[in-house]
Amino acid sequence: MERLSFGYGTRTTQSEVTPLNADAGRVRAATADAADRAAAVLPKSPAEDRRDWSYLGLMIFTGVLFCRPQDLITPLRVLPMAEIAALLALAAMISGRLGRGLPLSKTTPELLGVLAFALCILAAAPFSVWMGGAIHTFTDLYSKVVLIFVLMVNTLTSPRRIEQFTWLIVIASGYIAGRTVFDYARGINLIENGRVQGAIGGMFKNPNDLALNMVAVLPLAGVFVFRPISPIRRGVAALAAMLMLLTVVATQSRAGTVGLIAMVLVLAASVVKRRPGVIFAGVLAAMLALPLLPSSYWERMASITDKDLDQTGSREARSILLRESYDAFLAHPLTGVGAGQFQNYNPEGRQEPWREAHNVVLQVAAELGVGGLMIFGFLLARGVSGPIQTRRLLRRLDTGEGRQRKHIAVPALDPHEREFFTTHAEMLSAALAGWFVCALFASVAYHWTFYYLLALAIVPREYLRARIGEARRQPRAVAARTHAAMGLSA
Repeated sequence: MERLSFGYGTRTTQSEVTPLNADAGRVRAATADAADRAAAVLPKSPAEDRRDWSYLGLMIFTGVLFCRPQDLITPLRVLPMAEIAALLALAAMISGRLGRGLPLSKTTPELLGVLAFALCILAAAPFSVWMGGAIHTFTDLYSKVVLIFVLMVNTLTSPRRIEQFTWLIVIASGYIAGRTVFDYARGINLIENGRVQGAIGGMFKNPNDLALNMVAVLPLAGVFVFRPISPIRRGVAALAAMLMLLTVVATQSRAGTVGLIAMVLVLAASVVKRRPGVIFAGVLAAMLALPLLPSSYWERMASITDKDLDQTGSREARSILLRESYDAFLAHPLTGVGAGQFQNYNPEGRQEPWREAHNVVLQVAAELGVGGLMIFGFLLARGVSGPIQTRRLLRRLDTGEGRQRKHIAVPALDPHEREFFTTHAEMLSAALAGWFVCALFASVAYHWTFYYLLALAIVPREYLRARIGEARRQPRAVAARTHAAMGLSA
């Protein structure tokens, strides 16, 4: 299980408009709402970002989570860097919001879904095959996922922050991929006939989990490769993407390869109209690279359709686990067997005991029952719809839809922001598709990767909605001031 690390709160500016002769409670609520929304549209300088301890804490947590410096520097293992950053960040976020009269957190459907999933884990624990183990899954991992998700929703409130956060994930993943490729070239950290495993622990150690994370993060490098930014940054992002791709090959992960194909297809469908040359170049590069792949890779990929080529027997074992996890769901449809407890569920006749489901959908169904499955399906759907909603909002801002009818002067996005959000939405759609296909062969419902992608999929939407909402409130604020002035003059 990963250790905890968190981020910190967001500075906001309160509205200066307070209607005269209004109920005090309504005024405070309206002012708090305006301040909360203004946080997403008022630009923040780099100096303000540096002073925002919640945002800084989130960045530190993510760096520690991905790079795991404690695996390299032994003395750091006694220093809970992640926990310290997390607690300071949460304290800064909560105190900052309460000090401005805001609620503890912004509220989005996705955040409510994550909280509902957490409650489902706790509610199912008393009925699990091992209550202590189910509670441990929550306290050791998912509770931290919830808190980090809260921090991402509340601190990634500007294009600059979203871009910086995405860049950090790309660089950290490129670092992991670089170490993995280096190990593969030296012939170390190899298992099962030459498969490479992660050079660091946690969610990057197992070859299949490593490949899943590389497939999920690889499209995020496209946020920087496909945009007109500095050649150095584009080059670094392209190098990170190449190392991640080589890592997927070096792991010889069948699930990773299938997920990679799905991710590439979604990416191509998203960008083919805007960048047909990129798709052509990518296809040409892939055709030239295929003959260079090692024979062991092709042999393992062939075992997808030919079970006689599977030397480890994992193909047959996974088929059995799919059936057994489905049977567990049928036996416990309402409560499941407990979060993280399918591996401890050993009824009479089980053929693959002490193993996970290796399918994220069946994992949730078997461990949390139909309620958990519905909530998780809701989160998946919201993740997919996030980039779609972002693109719709961008079209509204670009075309000025409704401005004349509603007398709204919505400030247009500058070209850099528009290009960033458009590319970001395209890349997130591909990343989520790649993650989901890989997750169909993994038990990762409570792990970090999906929730990072989910947050990145929705924070641009929240920013654009706040921008439009602020523009709609401006005429009402002017009218309120005019009405107040007229009342005073009378």
